[in-house]
Amino acid sequence: MAERPASSARPVEFDLPVHGGFAPVGIGETFPDDTPDADELEIAGEPGQDPAAAFRRTLGMFATGVTVITTQDGEQVHGMTANAFMSVSLRPPLVVISVDRRAKMHALLHEGRRYGISVLADEQRSLSDRFAGRATEGTEEVGFDLVHDTPLVRGALAHLVAKVVRSNWGGDHSLFVGQVEYARYGEGRPLLFQGGRYRHLLERAPVFSSLPPEILAVITAEGVERTFEPGEFVVREGEPGDELFVIIEGEARVEREGNALSTFGEGEFFGEIAVIDGRPRSADVVAVSPLRALAISRDLVRSTVEREPRAAWAMLEVLAGRLRDD
Repeated sequence: MAERPASSARPVEFDLPVHGGFAPVGIGETFPDDTPDADELEIAGEPGQDPAAAFRRTLGMFATGVTVITTQDGEQVHGMTANAFMSVSLRPPLVVISVDRRAKMHALLHEGRRYGISVLADEQRSLSDRFAGRATEGTEEVGFDLVHDTPLVRGALAHLVAKVVRSNWGGDHSLFVGQVEYARYGEGRPLLFQGGRYRHLLERAPVFSSLPPEILAVITAEGVERTFEPGEFVVREGEPGDELFVIIEGEARVEREGNALSTFGEGEFFGEIAVIDGRPRSADVVAVSPLRALAISRDLVRSTVEREPRAAWAMLEVLAGRLRDD
């Protein structure tokens, strides 16, 4: 193979062995000038679009979580918001992040350097803005926990610490593969990003349970009590969504394809969305223990709303609060 001219040589930080270790033969041997020209990208839709901008919008349709990538240089903590993060391997545990070559973080990462990944929770949007350079007045102070000499954002939904074992050219970004040395996860809802905006994961989307007590009393007054034995199906996936339930006593489990998704206990509602939109059930609900539940039909909800305009308004307020994306 002919020697490559000096002008096309890879930067020193990418001059890593491509055989042995984690990389099979043939992986990591593509040089920058071996890649297709950007003009070859075909963009469907309106003619005259800027290919790069249209490509970015296309990629933005993929919903992702939001992370803060951190590292420490001397006494200084450096962080950046990123959604270009993914898992690579379980054995060995590997992840990869994609970093803009213009970013300061890019200059700090190299083989042997550790970086932290903090998966942000839904309520940490302001921290995402801060590390994206969009901090506003009154933004909360950031707290860090130091693990393996690596700062991690306090209060995040999950944490990872990884050591860079390989870096690869990726056009105007670089890919930093890290071997994970530490992992921690907690409970909560993740902050999501899609289409250039933050999104929310509405895991249960409670509506009726959030109504004022006086409105709730009107809706539940004519419900029918039902009992179920442990293991008995309360509703089955695919059945009409013509009833919602509030648990009086016991516990129920939501399952899909045999996998437990969540549980409901005393005083909790389930089937709220199905009874509003009338679509078939999206999962099974099974009694975990002897279960007493109040069944409220879709027709009863509709007639109550027609008789009580306050109920309709209260439901709209709850839905607006759940779905608003400030």
